[in-house]
Amino acid sequence: MRPWMHGSDPMQGARMKAEVAFEMFRLLDVPFFTFHDRDIAPEGATLAESNRNVRLIGELFARKMETARVGLLWGTANLFSNRRYMAGAATNPDPEVFAYAAAQVKNALDLTHELGGANYVLWGGREGYESILNTDIKRELAQLGRFLTLVVEHKQKIGFRGTILIEPKPHEPTKHQYDFDVGTIYGMLRAFDLEDQVKINIEQNHAILASHSFEHEIALAAALGIFGSIDINRGDHQSGWDTDQFAMNVPELALALYEILKAGGFSTGGLNFDAKIRRQSIDPDDLLEAHVGSMDACARALIVAEKMIADGRLDSFVADRYAGWDSEEGKAILAGKRTLDDLARQVHEMALEPQPRSGKQEYLEGLVNRYL
Repeated sequence: MRPWMHGSDPMQGARMKAEVAFEMFRLLDVPFFTFHDRDIAPEGATLAESNRNVRLIGELFARKMETARVGLLWGTANLFSNRRYMAGAATNPDPEVFAYAAAQVKNALDLTHELGGANYVLWGGREGYESILNTDIKRELAQLGRFLTLVVEHKQKIGFRGTILIEPKPHEPTKHQYDFDVGTIYGMLRAFDLEDQVKINIEQNHAILASHSFEHEIALAAALGIFGSIDINRGDHQSGWDTDQFAMNVPELALALYEILKAGGFSTGGLNFDAKIRRQSIDPDDLLEAHVGSMDACARALIVAEKMIADGRLDSFVADRYAGWDSEEGKAILAGKRTLDDLARQVHEMALEPQPRSGKQEYLEGLVNRYL
């Protein structure tokens, strides 16, 4: 029941999709939209044709944006759907595939820049391996680092002021991916001196697949100074794959938004609905109702997160739990002013026998429920 998905002319379908999309943006009054190149335009027989298709739809976007009250949060390139990427894009054993992916990213990044995008996202989707028997991990990691560096260099060359983001995902479709989670990506960025150039786009569903919580990944990215943006969707805890459902769980969203507020809020990112309505939700209005319901859930969760911040009991509990590290001795240890001998002597001279203190997990969980 979506006519833009049918017909014999793919470009006509792409134009119709753009028209419907901007009508939906108007009805929802959203401030931003996002895109990847294969989502907005069909792939052609050659990269030149594919890029031209993307450019034509990009021109339509530019005209629409002149009168629409919507800006571009980020763009990206689809480096996972075509069978040429079955062994990865940047990490592919074939340098010609690497070059092809680079040319595809250049086109998408250039268009994102021209449309005034706030960010550009890199998500390979298949940057990993299925069998270590046919894989040279050291070589593939070096390729990935070179690819990221090329993107940062091109950003600087064209004067793109937005942020480069990487989206973690642990597995599915590949068995192991190099962009497994926030911690893994941070280590990779440090290895290639890119931690000041690239930040992270976090998705709830991918956090679940990595056996983390959404709020954990947000808090870790903030602690490491690489928090950028989020994909606001929902995974199914009973399924080991990417279900991309619309986020409707207010308690879970409240904890995620609480971590974002604690970190100072967004500086470059936003809430991107990387979500799909369910297969049986076939009415056109289901698209609108899904977005409305999820935006309402985010709004309710934001109110809850603000209460948690304003009340201060969670923060004060954590501050008290770590208060010893704010003492003169705690600061001296962290500043490198104590050796192992110093600490051992101190324990013996003062006859220290530290005892455990309750973490009060149940009390804190009950406190969060009271905010709800």
